[in-house]
This record gives sequence, structure tokens and C-alpha cells, in this order.
Amino acid sequence: MMRIIVITDTSFAASEAESIRILLSEGVDRVHLRKPQSAEADMRRLIEALPPELYPRLTLQDHLHLAGEYGIGGVHLNARNPEIPAGFGGLISRSCHSFGEIASHPTEDYLFLSPIFDSISKTGYRAGYAPDELRKAFAQGIINPRVAALGGIRPEHLPALQEYGFGGAAFLGYIWQGATPEELVRRMREIRKFNR
Repeated sequence: MMRIIVITDTSFAASEAESIRILLSEGVDRVHLRKPQSAEADMRRLIEALPPELYPRLTLQDHLHLAGEYGIGGVHLNARNPEIPAGFGGLISRSCHSFGEIASHPTEDYLFLSPIFDSISKTGYRAGYAPDELRKAFAQGIINPRVAALGGIRPEHLPALQEYGFGGAAFLGYIWQGATPEELVRRMREIRKFNR
């Protein structure tokens, strides 16, 4: 079975805390709070609207310094936030957009490689790798259980992603577009059906 990660939409939604709670109760391993243009106060409000027992399963992609204060389980490094906050001891993840980038980051707990498929949430953002390239990267040990696929991921892609050697799959557009609480539960059932 692959690790299932969900990345939040960039804007805040009225019932977002409840949606995150549903996702974590339905089998998502980690939720990345990604709010690149957010004010710190808004990020705090979202965190504080969640039950503290879920904090270890959250990863901050913005306002990383809040991780230590709240006991958030992970921080995500990228061009916007390249440094681990002082004293942070949880999970470290990072975004990568090439096989070379993966090879140059051997110490993070897990890495995202994107875009694997055509994006659902970003119009015109196309897959960056052919299936043969992914198979070759797996054979060379570049793609391994530490690497999670990101970009256009749908439940029916999970068997192929396992074949390519990915240890995880990160969902964004598939989860959030038109998502009601009932729809989130249905989408998670669909993910579990394919994640074997």
C-alpha cells in the first residue's frame, strides 16, 4: 500500500478544518497545509480549528515556524521555504521537479516528484515524464519508497504508480474540486479501492 497524502487548496475554505478531519479519519496518512499567500493569523485559525491529536499528521508548507509551537508533525521545504525551522525534529519533505533533484536530496523523509500526470487543478500543466522514463528511474533506484508522486493523481493511477516504484501519492485537484463532506468520503473510498 502507498502512503496517501493530501495537499490543501491554496485558499481557505469555510469548512476546511472539517474536511481535513474527514480525510484523516478516512485513511489519508498526512495532510499538507499549503497556503502560500496566507497571513500567519489565518494559518493559526486553521490549525486551531483542528483537534490537537491530528497535529502529528499535518505538514506545514507555509509559516513553518508554527510547527514547533503547535506540535505539527512535518514541514515541507521548497523555493519559498528552503530552511528547516530551528529546533524542529519532525518529518521533513521537499518538492522536486527532476530526477536530479531527487538524487540531490538524500536526507529528507520523503520527496514529491511532479508533475507525473496532467494537472487537474492547473490548466495546461502537463505531465513531465513518460512511463518509460519513470520505469528507468525506478530501475536505477531514483524512484523509491521515499518518493511520492504528485500532479494529476487520480485513484485509478495508483496501480501504475506502484509499478513505477513510488512509495506515496499526493492528491490535490481530485480531492478538492466540488468536494462536499459526503463527496470526500466517497473519493476516499475510491482511493482505498485502488490502493492495495
